[in-house]
Amino acid sequence: MEWQVPLSDLSYGEEEYRAALDVLESGWLTMGAVTERFERAFAECLGGRHAIAVSNATAALHVANLVLGVGPGDEVIVPSLSFVATANAVKYANATPVFADIRGEEDLCISPEAIRAKITPRTKAIVVMHYGGYMCDMPAILAIAKEHDLTVIEDAAHAPGAELNGKKAGTWGEIGCFSFFSNKNLVTGEGGMIVTDRDDLAEQIRLLRSHGMTSLTWDRHRGRAHSYDVVALGYNYRIDELRSALGLVQLEKLADNNRRRRTISEHYRSELAKLGFLSLPHSSHPGLSAAHLFPVLLDAGAERQGFIKSMHARGIQTSVHYPPIHQFSLYRQDEGSPYLPMTEQIALREVTLPLYPTMNDAQVELVIKSVDRELARVTT
Repeated sequence: MEWQVPLSDLSYGEEEYRAALDVLESGWLTMGAVTERFERAFAECLGGRHAIAVSNATAALHVANLVLGVGPGDEVIVPSLSFVATANAVKYANATPVFADIRGEEDLCISPEAIRAKITPRTKAIVVMHYGGYMCDMPAILAIAKEHDLTVIEDAAHAPGAELNGKKAGTWGEIGCFSFFSNKNLVTGEGGMIVTDRDDLAEQIRLLRSHGMTSLTWDRHRGRAHSYDVVALGYNYRIDELRSALGLVQLEKLADNNRRRRTISEHYRSELAKLGFLSLPHSSHPGLSAAHLFPVLLDAGAERQGFIKSMHARGIQTSVHYPPIHQFSLYRQDEGSPYLPMTEQIALREVTLPLYPTMNDAQVELVIKSVDRELARVTT
Protein backbone atom coordinates (compact mmCIF):
# COMPACT_ATOMS: atom_id res chain seq x y z
CA MET A 1 0.00 0.00 0.00
CA GLU A 2 1.17 3.52 -0.77
CA TRP A 3 0.94 5.35 2.56
CA GLN A 4 0.29 9.07 2.65
CA VAL A 5 1.89 9.00 6.08
CA PRO A 6 3.93 5.88 6.94
CA LEU A 7 4.59 4.92 10.53
CA SER A 8 8.30 5.65 10.09
CA ASP A 9 10.64 6.63 7.30
CA LEU A 10 14.35 7.05 6.66
CA SER A 11 16.24 10.28 7.12
CA TYR A 12 18.79 9.42 4.43
CA GLY A 13 20.54 11.60 1.89
CA GLU A 14 23.65 11.92 -0.22
CA GLU A 15 25.89 11.57 2.85
CA GLU A 16 24.75 7.99 3.50
CA TYR A 17 25.13 7.01 -0.16
CA ARG A 18 28.63 8.47 -0.25
CA ALA A 19 29.64 6.74 2.98
CA ALA A 20 28.46 3.36 1.68
CA LEU A 21 30.21 3.89 -1.65
CA ASP A 22 33.45 4.80 0.13
CA VAL A 23 33.35 1.44 1.91
CA LEU A 24 32.72 -0.43 -1.32
CA GLU A 25 35.58 1.39 -2.98
CA SER A 26 37.90 0.60 -0.07
CA GLY A 27 37.71 -3.12 -0.75
CA TRP A 28 37.25 -3.96 2.97
CA LEU A 29 33.68 -4.86 3.92
CA THR A 30 33.89 -6.82 7.16
CA MET A 31 34.41 -5.25 10.57
CA GLY A 32 37.41 -2.90 10.50
CA ALA A 33 38.53 0.71 10.72
CA VAL A 34 35.13 2.27 9.98
CA THR A 35 33.56 0.21 12.76
CA GLU A 36 36.27 1.35 15.15
CA ARG A 37 35.49 4.99 14.28
CA PHE A 38 31.77 4.38 14.75
CA GLU A 39 32.36 2.82 18.16
CA ARG A 40 34.54 5.71 19.33
CA ALA A 41 32.05 8.30 18.08
CA PHE A 42 29.10 6.54 19.71
CA ALA A 43 30.90 6.25 23.05
CA GLU A 44 31.81 9.93 22.89
CA CYS A 45 28.22 10.90 22.05
CA LEU A 46 26.94 9.07 25.13
CA GLY A 47 29.80 10.03 27.41
CA GLY A 48 30.55 6.34 27.94
CA ARG A 49 33.86 4.51 28.14
CA HIS A 50 33.27 1.61 25.74
CA ALA A 51 30.94 1.10 22.78
CA ILE A 52 31.06 -2.25 20.98
CA ALA A 53 29.16 -2.61 17.70
CA VAL A 54 27.21 -5.82 17.06
CA SER A 55 24.89 -7.30 14.45
CA ASN A 56 21.65 -6.23 16.16
CA ALA A 57 20.17 -5.26 19.52
CA THR A 58 19.01 -8.80 20.25
CA ALA A 59 22.63 -9.93 20.05
CA ALA A 60 23.52 -7.03 22.33
CA LEU A 61 20.97 -8.13 24.94
CA HIS A 62 22.09 -11.76 24.71
CA VAL A 63 25.74 -10.88 25.25
CA ALA A 64 24.83 -8.46 28.05
CA ASN A 65 23.10 -11.24 29.97
CA LEU A 66 26.01 -13.62 29.43
CA VAL A 67 28.81 -11.30 30.55
CA LEU A 68 26.85 -10.34 33.67
CA GLY A 69 26.76 -13.99 34.65
CA VAL A 70 23.09 -14.69 33.98
CA GLY A 71 22.56 -18.42 33.57
CA PRO A 72 20.56 -21.52 34.52
CA GLY A 73 18.56 -21.12 37.72
CA ASP A 74 18.64 -17.31 37.57
CA GLU A 75 15.70 -14.97 37.22
CA VAL A 76 15.85 -11.65 35.40
CA ILE A 77 13.11 -9.06 35.88
CA VAL A 78 11.92 -7.60 32.56
CA PRO A 79 9.01 -5.51 31.26
CA SER A 80 6.26 -7.27 29.33
CA LEU A 81 5.33 -4.14 27.38
CA SER A 82 8.33 -4.43 25.08
CA PHE A 83 9.48 -6.21 21.95
CA VAL A 84 9.88 -9.93 22.57
CA ALA A 85 13.68 -9.81 22.22
CA THR A 86 13.93 -8.16 25.65
CA ALA A 87 12.73 -11.41 27.24
CA ASN A 88 14.08 -13.82 24.61
CA ALA A 89 17.64 -12.74 25.37
CA VAL A 90 17.18 -13.90 28.97
CA LYS A 91 16.01 -17.30 27.74
CA TYR A 92 19.01 -17.52 25.39
CA ALA A 93 21.13 -17.44 28.56
CA ASN A 94 19.02 -20.34 29.95
CA ALA A 95 17.57 -18.10 32.66
CA THR A 96 13.96 -17.23 33.45
CA PRO A 97 12.41 -13.85 32.56
CA VAL A 98 10.12 -12.57 35.30
CA PHE A 99 7.64 -9.97 34.06
CA ALA A 100 6.97 -6.76 35.97
CA ASP A 101 4.17 -4.26 35.37
CA ILE A 102 4.44 -0.73 33.99
CA ARG A 103 3.75 2.43 35.99
CA GLY A 104 0.43 3.39 34.39
CA GLU A 105 -1.30 5.51 31.78
CA GLU A 106 1.10 8.40 32.14
CA ASP A 107 4.31 6.35 32.10
CA LEU A 108 4.56 3.17 30.01
CA CYS A 109 7.98 2.23 31.39
CA ILE A 110 8.58 -0.54 33.93
CA SER A 111 7.53 0.31 37.49
CA PRO A 112 10.18 0.43 40.22
CA GLU A 113 7.56 -0.74 42.73
CA ALA A 114 6.66 -3.69 40.50
CA ILE A 115 10.35 -4.57 40.17
CA ARG A 116 10.76 -4.62 43.93
CA ALA A 117 7.74 -6.92 44.30
CA LYS A 118 9.22 -9.45 41.85
CA ILE A 119 12.63 -9.86 43.53
CA THR A 120 13.37 -13.34 44.90
CA PRO A 121 16.57 -15.09 46.06
CA ARG A 122 17.00 -16.25 42.44
CA THR A 123 16.92 -12.75 40.95
CA LYS A 124 20.19 -11.95 39.16
CA ALA A 125 19.48 -8.81 37.13
CA ILE A 126 16.94 -6.22 36.04
CA VAL A 127 16.33 -5.27 32.41
CA VAL A 128 14.64 -1.93 31.81
CA MET A 129 13.33 -0.73 28.45
CA HIS A 130 13.05 3.01 27.83
CA TYR A 131 9.66 2.82 26.17
CA GLY A 132 9.19 5.09 23.17
CA GLY A 133 12.40 6.98 23.95
CA TYR A 134 11.19 8.08 27.41
CA MET A 135 13.58 7.02 30.15
CA CYS A 136 12.64 4.80 33.05
CA ASP A 137 13.00 6.07 36.62
CA MET A 138 16.65 5.09 36.74
CA PRO A 139 17.51 6.63 40.16
CA ALA A 140 14.76 4.57 41.82
CA ILE A 141 15.62 1.40 39.88
CA LEU A 142 19.34 1.67 40.61
CA ALA A 143 18.59 2.17 44.31
CA ILE A 144 16.59 -1.07 44.31
CA ALA A 145 19.35 -2.86 42.41
CA LYS A 146 21.98 -1.67 44.87
CA GLU A 147 19.85 -2.70 47.84
CA HIS A 148 19.54 -6.24 46.49
CA ASP A 149 22.98 -6.52 44.82
CA LEU A 150 21.53 -6.82 41.31
CA THR A 151 22.93 -5.71 37.97
CA VAL A 152 20.96 -3.52 35.55
CA ILE A 153 20.79 -3.82 31.76
CA GLU A 154 19.26 -0.97 29.80
CA ASP A 155 17.35 -1.91 26.66
CA ALA A 156 17.85 1.48 25.02
CA ALA A 157 16.67 0.42 21.56
CA HIS A 158 14.19 3.32 21.55
CA ALA A 159 16.41 5.84 23.28
CA PRO A 160 19.68 6.91 21.61
CA GLY A 161 20.27 10.48 22.76
CA ALA A 162 17.66 10.44 25.53
CA GLU A 163 18.73 11.93 28.86
CA LEU A 164 17.62 11.97 32.48
CA ASN A 165 19.27 14.31 34.99
CA GLY A 166 21.87 15.11 32.32
CA LYS A 167 22.93 11.46 31.95
CA LYS A 168 22.34 9.60 28.70
CA ALA A 169 20.23 6.48 28.28
CA GLY A 170 22.41 3.40 28.16
CA THR A 171 24.98 4.74 30.63
CA TRP A 172 23.08 4.25 33.90
CA GLY A 173 23.25 0.48 34.27
CA GLU A 174 26.20 -1.86 33.89
CA ILE A 175 25.37 -2.28 30.20
CA GLY A 176 23.25 -0.39 27.66
CA CYS A 177 21.98 -2.00 24.44
CA PHE A 178 20.97 -0.07 21.31
CA SER A 179 19.22 -0.94 18.04
CA PHE A 180 19.85 0.49 14.58
CA PHE A 181 16.93 -1.29 12.89
CA SER A 182 15.20 0.49 10.00
CA ASN A 183 12.50 2.13 12.14
CA LYS A 184 14.83 3.41 14.86
CA ASN A 185 16.20 6.91 15.53
CA LEU A 186 19.64 5.93 14.18
CA VAL A 187 19.24 3.60 11.20
CA THR A 188 21.68 1.18 9.58
CA GLY A 189 19.13 -1.47 8.53
CA GLU A 190 20.39 -4.04 11.00
CA GLY A 191 22.97 -3.43 13.70
CA GLY A 192 23.30 -2.57 17.35
CA MET A 193 25.68 -1.30 20.02
CA ILE A 194 26.65 -2.37 23.52
CA VAL A 195 27.83 0.37 25.89
CA THR A 196 29.59 -0.11 29.22
CA ASP A 197 31.99 1.77 31.47
CA ARG A 198 33.51 -1.44 32.84
CA ASP A 199 36.77 -2.53 31.22
CA ASP A 200 36.29 -6.17 32.27
CA LEU A 201 32.86 -6.38 30.66
CA ALA A 202 34.06 -4.67 27.48
CA GLU A 203 36.83 -7.24 27.09
CA GLN A 204 34.36 -10.12 27.47
CA ILE A 205 31.86 -8.51 25.08
CA ARG A 206 34.49 -8.14 22.36
CA LEU A 207 35.43 -11.81 22.73
CA LEU A 208 31.85 -13.08 22.60
CA ARG A 209 31.02 -10.86 19.62
CA SER A 210 33.47 -12.75 17.40
CA HIS A 211 33.63 -16.47 18.23
CA GLY A 212 35.70 -16.00 21.39
CA MET A 213 38.76 -15.32 19.21
CA THR A 214 41.75 -13.42 20.54
CA SER A 215 42.29 -11.53 17.27
CA LEU A 216 40.09 -10.38 14.40
CA THR A 217 40.53 -10.67 10.65
CA TRP A 218 41.12 -6.92 10.63
CA ASP A 219 43.98 -7.31 13.13
CA ARG A 220 45.62 -9.94 10.97
CA HIS A 221 45.10 -7.86 7.84
CA ARG A 222 47.00 -5.00 9.49
CA GLY A 223 49.80 -7.33 10.54
CA ARG A 224 49.01 -6.94 14.26
CA ALA A 225 48.48 -10.68 14.64
CA HIS A 226 49.29 -13.78 12.60
CA SER A 227 47.08 -16.35 14.35
CA TYR A 228 44.51 -16.56 17.13
CA ASP A 229 43.31 -18.61 20.03
CA VAL A 230 39.68 -19.28 20.97
CA VAL A 231 39.23 -18.66 24.69
CA ALA A 232 35.43 -18.59 25.04
CA LEU A 233 32.33 -19.97 23.35
CA GLY A 234 31.54 -16.88 21.31
CA TYR A 235 29.14 -15.99 18.52
CA ASN A 236 29.17 -14.38 15.11
CA TYR A 237 27.62 -11.11 16.27
CA ARG A 238 29.83 -8.78 14.24
CA ILE A 239 28.62 -5.71 12.40
CA ASP A 240 30.08 -4.84 8.96
CA GLU A 241 31.73 -1.73 7.54
CA LEU A 242 28.76 -0.71 5.40
CA ARG A 243 26.46 -0.49 8.40
CA SER A 244 29.10 1.24 10.49
CA ALA A 245 29.60 3.82 7.74
CA LEU A 246 25.86 4.49 7.66
CA GLY A 247 25.88 4.65 11.46
CA LEU A 248 28.56 7.33 11.52
CA VAL A 249 26.52 9.58 9.23
CA GLN A 250 23.31 8.89 11.13
CA LEU A 251 25.01 9.64 14.43
CA GLU A 252 25.86 13.12 13.15
CA LYS A 253 22.17 13.67 12.41
CA LEU A 254 20.87 12.16 15.64
CA ALA A 255 20.57 15.31 17.74
CA ASP A 256 18.77 17.28 15.02
CA ASN A 257 16.53 14.35 14.14
CA ASN A 258 15.59 13.79 17.78
CA ARG A 259 14.84 17.50 18.11
CA ARG A 260 12.47 17.30 15.13
CA ARG A 261 10.82 14.22 16.65
CA ARG A 262 10.24 16.16 19.90
CA THR A 263 8.79 19.11 17.98
CA ILE A 264 6.31 16.86 16.22
CA SER A 265 5.46 15.12 19.49
CA GLU A 266 4.81 18.43 21.23
CA HIS A 267 2.49 19.54 18.41
CA TYR A 268 0.65 16.22 18.52
CA ARG A 269 0.15 16.65 22.27
CA SER A 270 -1.01 20.22 21.98
CA GLU A 271 -3.67 19.38 19.39
CA LEU A 272 -4.71 15.89 20.47
CA ALA A 273 -5.18 17.06 24.07
CA LYS A 274 -8.16 19.07 22.80
CA LEU A 275 -9.93 15.88 21.72
CA GLY A 276 -11.90 13.49 23.82
CA PHE A 277 -11.77 9.71 23.93
CA LEU A 278 -8.01 9.32 24.34
CA SER A 279 -5.10 10.02 26.69
CA LEU A 280 -1.48 10.90 25.96
CA PRO A 281 1.24 9.03 27.88
CA HIS A 282 4.50 10.73 28.87
CA SER A 283 3.02 14.22 28.64
CA SER A 284 4.90 15.39 31.73
CA HIS A 285 7.84 13.01 31.54
CA PRO A 286 11.10 14.34 33.04
CA GLY A 287 14.34 14.53 31.13
CA LEU A 288 15.02 14.76 27.41
CA SER A 289 13.20 12.20 25.28
CA ALA A 290 14.48 10.57 22.11
CA ALA A 291 10.81 10.65 20.98
CA HIS A 292 11.04 7.35 19.16
CA LEU A 293 7.31 6.60 19.35
CA PHE A 294 4.15 8.61 19.79
CA PRO A 295 1.70 6.33 21.64
CA VAL A 296 -1.89 7.29 22.37
CA LEU A 297 -4.36 5.40 24.57
CA LEU A 298 -7.91 5.15 23.30
CA ASP A 299 -10.64 5.28 25.91
CA ALA A 300 -11.80 1.86 27.07
CA GLY A 301 -15.05 2.17 25.10
CA ALA A 302 -13.35 2.84 21.76
CA GLU A 303 -13.06 0.07 19.18
CA ARG A 304 -9.33 0.00 18.48
CA GLN A 305 -9.34 -2.27 15.44
CA GLY A 306 -11.99 -0.12 13.77
CA PHE A 307 -9.92 2.99 14.47
CA ILE A 308 -6.77 1.41 13.01
CA LYS A 309 -8.61 0.23 9.88
CA SER A 310 -10.15 3.66 9.38
CA MET A 311 -6.77 5.36 9.70
CA HIS A 312 -5.29 2.90 7.22
CA ALA A 313 -8.13 3.64 4.79
CA ARG A 314 -7.03 7.28 4.94
CA GLY A 315 -3.47 6.23 4.04
CA ILE A 316 -2.10 6.66 7.56
CA GLN A 317 -0.11 3.76 8.95
CA THR A 318 -0.37 3.02 12.67
CA SER A 319 0.87 0.21 14.88
CA VAL A 320 0.56 -1.29 18.37
CA HIS A 321 3.49 -1.24 20.80
CA TYR A 322 3.25 -3.92 22.08
CA PRO A 323 1.31 -7.14 22.49
CA PRO A 324 2.43 -8.11 26.02
CA ILE A 325 5.23 -10.68 25.94
CA HIS A 326 3.82 -12.65 28.87
CA GLN A 327 0.67 -13.39 26.86
CA PHE A 328 2.48 -14.99 23.90
CA SER A 329 2.03 -18.76 23.64
CA LEU A 330 5.71 -19.47 24.26
CA TYR A 331 5.72 -17.59 27.55
CA ARG A 332 2.35 -18.85 28.74
CA GLN A 333 3.45 -22.44 28.30
CA ASP A 334 6.83 -21.90 29.95
CA GLU A 335 6.14 -19.49 32.78
CA GLY A 336 2.35 -19.39 33.03
CA SER A 337 0.62 -16.04 32.69
CA PRO A 338 1.25 -13.55 35.51
CA TYR A 339 -1.35 -10.89 36.15
CA LEU A 340 -0.01 -7.48 35.10
CA PRO A 341 -3.08 -5.24 35.30
CA MET A 342 -1.62 -2.01 33.93
CA THR A 343 0.27 -3.70 31.10
CA GLU A 344 -2.76 -5.73 30.07
CA GLN A 345 -5.20 -2.82 30.20
CA ILE A 346 -2.95 -0.42 28.32
CA ALA A 347 -1.91 -2.97 25.70
CA LEU A 348 -5.57 -3.23 24.65
CA ARG A 349 -5.88 0.54 24.19
CA GLU A 350 -2.51 1.65 22.77
CA VAL A 351 -2.11 2.90 19.20
CA THR A 352 1.15 4.29 17.83
CA LEU A 353 0.88 7.26 15.45
CA PRO A 354 3.41 8.09 12.72
CA LEU A 355 6.56 9.85 13.91
CA TYR A 356 9.81 10.39 12.02
CA PRO A 357 12.12 13.36 11.45
CA THR A 358 11.36 13.88 7.73
CA MET A 359 7.62 14.07 8.43
CA ASN A 360 6.38 17.42 7.07
CA ASP A 361 3.87 19.75 8.71
CA ALA A 362 1.09 18.82 6.27
CA GLN A 363 1.49 15.14 7.16
CA VAL A 364 1.36 15.96 10.87
CA GLU A 365 -1.86 17.94 10.38
CA LEU A 366 -3.37 15.14 8.30
CA VAL A 367 -2.74 12.67 11.13
CA ILE A 368 -4.30 15.00 13.72
CA LYS A 369 -7.42 15.66 11.61
CA SER A 370 -7.78 11.98 10.82
CA VAL A 371 -7.51 10.99 14.49
CA ASP A 372 -10.23 13.53 15.33
CA ARG A 373 -12.63 12.26 12.67
CA GLU A 374 -12.02 8.53 13.06
CA LEU A 375 -11.96 8.57 16.85
CA ALA A 376 -15.38 10.19 16.89
CA ARG A 377 -16.62 7.49 14.52
CA VAL A 378 -15.48 4.53 16.65
CA THR A 379 -16.61 5.93 19.99
CA THR A 380 -20.22 6.78 19.08
